[in-house]
Amino acid sequence: MQKTEQQNKGSLASSKLGLGGVAIGNGFDVNPDIECIRAMEAAWNLGIRYFDTSPFYGAGISERRMGLTLKDKDPEEFFISSKIGRIFHPNKGQEMGKGIWKGKFNFDYIYDYSAAGARKSIEDSLQRLGLSSMDFVFIHDLSPDNGDMKEDWVTYFDKAAKGAMPELSKMREEGLIKGWGFGVNTLEPILKAIDVADPDIFLSACQYSLIKHEDALEKLFPKVAERDISLVMGAPLDAGFLAGKDRYLYRGNFPDGVLEKREALRQVAKNHQVDLRTAALQFVAAPDVVSWVIPGAHTEQQVEENVASFSTKIPEAFWAELKQEKLIAAHAPVPNW
Repeated sequence: MQKTEQQNKGSLASSKLGLGGVAIGNGFDVNPDIECIRAMEAAWNLGIRYFDTSPFYGAGISERRMGLTLKDKDPEEFFISSKIGRIFHPNKGQEMGKGIWKGKFNFDYIYDYSAAGARKSIEDSLQRLGLSSMDFVFIHDLSPDNGDMKEDWVTYFDKAAKGAMPELSKMREEGLIKGWGFGVNTLEPILKAIDVADPDIFLSACQYSLIKHEDALEKLFPKVAERDISLVMGAPLDAGFLAGKDRYLYRGNFPDGVLEKREALRQVAKNHQVDLRTAALQFVAAPDVVSWVIPGAHTEQQVEENVASFSTKIPEAFWAELKQEKLIAAHAPVPNW
């Protein structure tokens, strides 16, 4: 993780802004190649230097699109992370068929958290990206919220503990990767991994936002701080919910209370003439344990909006009212840039 000095260039806020690769992999919609490539170029030109992707994001489409921009850049100037856990094989005409992925991909997958599976997945990702090494690798979707696993996630975890985890540590020693951890939407696998292995960094999605953050504050942040482990925060807008999309996280249904809380947040934002989307991004970036925040984007405009959100000053009175109204935890860190 030697390149952390890069984060000191520019403001604290802008140095924490990365780009997530879900939309670039046709998450939620089929997005044109040229549109996604221009978004990547805009991100680079505006100073974004952390990029997160996965072979699962469009069965390799996200990695290929990101690689078209990054393969010709100096690898010392950016950070790239991808994920393991699924091995893809050709399947003519295959559509993802479920979840958020749209379009025809001609590949299907099996879960594989073995040592050999971890190495093959990374080598395949590097080929799609056009790179010879990777900064961070996340063990992906090994979590109780994964509908393919549910209560069996612990069985998969045990397989990864004997296979993928020691192999990732070995690849770290070899220099093929610089660090590894978990990329999941729940806290349990992260906390368990800290207890049984030597991870460097985690991608925690869906667990820290203006809507939901108390568990991460109480359970996750103290533990990673104690071990000096970095955090990348995914889904800072709850997969578009805090930007006004008609979905919460990666589902179409809304848990009890989230619509009402969004409306209450909107009212406080209106009181202080604050853009709620901007406030949501800055809130997730505020904790010291957070190294990067990775909102998604697939257009130049979306990238520009993300960058602008990190250079906007939000009045202290806005955060004070959120705490007074108990819309955020009293001890939640708030931006001070």
